Amino acid sequence: MPISPQEFLKKYGFDEDDEERDHSLRHNAMEHATHLRRPHAGTPHDWEEWERYKREHPDEVDDSDDR
Repeated sequence: MPISPQEFLKKYGFDEDDEERDHSLRHNAMEHATHLRRPHAGTPHDWEEWERYKREHPDEVDDSDDR
């Protein structure tokens, strides 16, 4: 009976306590949602929404790459 890679790592002592960065779609979506940045493309409506959101929630926006 085959074992999962995680079980193999635990069995042979390769499981590390510190977790590696999660690259799942869910994790990436949550990162994007919690660290809002300036859009790279979009319709004029997208840009209007971005500007409005920046005015209303300045503490939640990462504008380090704004020009």
